[in-house]
Amino acid sequence: MSILTPEKRQILEETKAFVAREIIPNAARYDRTGEFHLFLLEAARESRIFAMAVPKAYGGLDYDAHTQALVLEAWGYGCAGMGTTLAASVLAMDSVLVAGNDEQKKRFFDPMVRGEIGSFGLTEPNAGSDAGNGRTTALRDGDSYVLNGSKCWITNGGYASVFVIYALTDPSKGMKGLSAFIVEKGLPGFTIGTVDHKLGIRSSNTVELLFKDVRVPAANLLGAEGEGMKVAMKTLDLARPAIAALALGIAQRALDACVRHLQSRFPDPKVQPGQTLQFKLADMRIEIEEARELLHHTMALRDAGLPFSVESAMTKTSCADKAMRITAQAVQLMGAHGYTSEIAKLMRDAKIMQIYEGTNQIQRLVISRAVMTPPRPAAAQKGGN
Repeated sequence: MSILTPEKRQILEETKAFVAREIIPNAARYDRTGEFHLFLLEAARESRIFAMAVPKAYGGLDYDAHTQALVLEAWGYGCAGMGTTLAASVLAMDSVLVAGNDEQKKRFFDPMVRGEIGSFGLTEPNAGSDAGNGRTTALRDGDSYVLNGSKCWITNGGYASVFVIYALTDPSKGMKGLSAFIVEKGLPGFTIGTVDHKLGIRSSNTVELLFKDVRVPAANLLGAEGEGMKVAMKTLDLARPAIAALALGIAQRALDACVRHLQSRFPDPKVQPGQTLQFKLADMRIEIEEARELLHHTMALRDAGLPFSVESAMTKTSCADKAMRITAQAVQLMGAHGYTSEIAKLMRDAKIMQIYEGTNQIQRLVISRAVMTPPRPAAAQKGGN
C-alpha cells in the first residue's frame, strides 16, 4: 500500500470504523431482502462522506482521488452494494465537475453536502457500451428542453434527488448529438419504472427511468449541445478507478475470510495447510497487492493532473478480474462453507465489477488501442486526458 499521510490515515481509520459499525453488521440482511439501505444515508450524513468529491468551495470534503479510492475500498470491503451507492453518487457529481458552471455546481452539490445522493443516467436498452445508439431525446422548446425516452439499470435512481441524464439534442448526429443535463427529482413526466432484482450488489437500488414530455430548463444543460459524449467519457475515466476500489475491497474481504476459515481448521500454528493451499493464498495476496499498486498509481496520475485514461481502464479491468478470480478461489478453498457463507455474496458482488462503468472487454479495447498508438511527446501530455 502507498505510504499514507497522517490525515489520510485518520480518514481511512475513521472510514473503517464506520464500515465495521454500520455496514458489515447489516450487509447480509440487505443482501437477503434486496431492500435499499436508507439507514445508511442517515448514518453517513454527519460525516458528509457523500460529499467527498465536492470541492470545499461548495461545502464538500474535497478528497483527492487517492483518498476517495481508500474510502471506496473500505466500503467495498464492507458491502459492495452499499459501496456502489456511494460510487454512483460520486459518478453523477463527476459529470458536473467536468462540465458544470459555477451556478450548476452550487445547485447540484448542495443536496450532496446535505447527505442526499445523485444518479447518473446514460445506459438504455439499445445503448450500453455503444452510448451513441441511445434513443432518449431532449429537444429544445423555448427556454426548455423536452425529454422523452427511458434509461435502464440506473443506480440510485429510486432515491436520488438530482440526476445527470444524457439525451440526444440532435438525433440525426448519433453520438455527436448527445448532450448532458441536470434533472431534478419530481419534474412532471419523470417517473420510476421497473426496479431490478440482481445477482449481486442487491442492496443497491437499480431502476428504469422514464421520461414523457419532461421539461428541463435550458440552464440545466451541462456544457454545450453535442458535448455529451465527451462529458460522459471524461466522467467514466474518473469513475472506473472507483469501481476498481470496490472490487479491491471485495477481493481483500474474500482473502481475509478464507484465511480465518483455514486458521480455524488448523488452530495449531505448528500444523499448517498443505503447500497447495499455501501457494494459492500467496497468489491471492500477490494479485491483491498488484491491483492495489496499479489503482494507487492511477490515482496519483489523476491527482498530479497527468493523463490517466488508459491507466483508468487498466486498473478497472485488473481489479475487477482479480476480484472475480479471488472470490471464486475462496469459495473453492472453503468448500461447502464458502458456498453458504459471506463468501458466496462476495462472489456474486464481484461479477458486476467486470460489467458496469464499461465492460472489461471495452476496457481492453481502450488499452489495446493505446498500445498500438505512438505516445505523444511528454510536453503535450501534462494537464489532461
